[in-house]
Amino acid sequence: MSTISTTSNDIVYVQALQSTITASASIGAGEADADQNVATDALVATLPKIEAGNLGMTFLFRNTGADGNNTLTLSPNATDAIHGTIANSAADSVAGGVVNKDFVNTKATANKGDYVILRAVALTEWYIVGGVGVWASEA
Repeated sequence: MSTISTTSNDIVYVQALQSTITASASIGAGEADADQNVATDALVATLPKIEAGNLGMTFLFRNTGADGNNTLTLSPNATDAIHGTIANSAADSVAGGVVNKDFVNTKATANKGDYVILRAVALTEWYIVGGVGVWASEA
C-alpha cells in the first residue's frame, strides 16, 4: 500500500477580527479577541460582566479617530473594576481599580492609534495588559 504525503508552502496568516463601534454599546463576551475600533466622539463601550465562564476574555479598544477628536469611555459592569497602568512619556495613565468606575481616553490628549488591552483575570477584576496614550480613571 502506498502512502501519499502532501506539503504546502502557503503562508498562514493569523488575523484579529476587527469591529467598528459607531454608537455607545454594550460589548458581549462573544466579541472577545476582536479589536474594537472607535472613530466617533463621546462613545461609551460597556464591558461584559465577568463570570466564571468568561475569565480570560481579552478586549483591545483602539482610537481610530483624528488626534484630539475622540473621547472613548470604557465602562465596566457595576460589580467590576479596571486595574493597572499605561506607562507613556507624558504621564502614566492609571486605572484606579474602583468598582463601577470608567476608564477614559481623554479627548484633548487623544491620538489616532491610542489603545488599551483589557483582560478579565479574576471575578470582578479587569486588568490592563497593554496600551498607549493618555487615559484617566473616572473620579
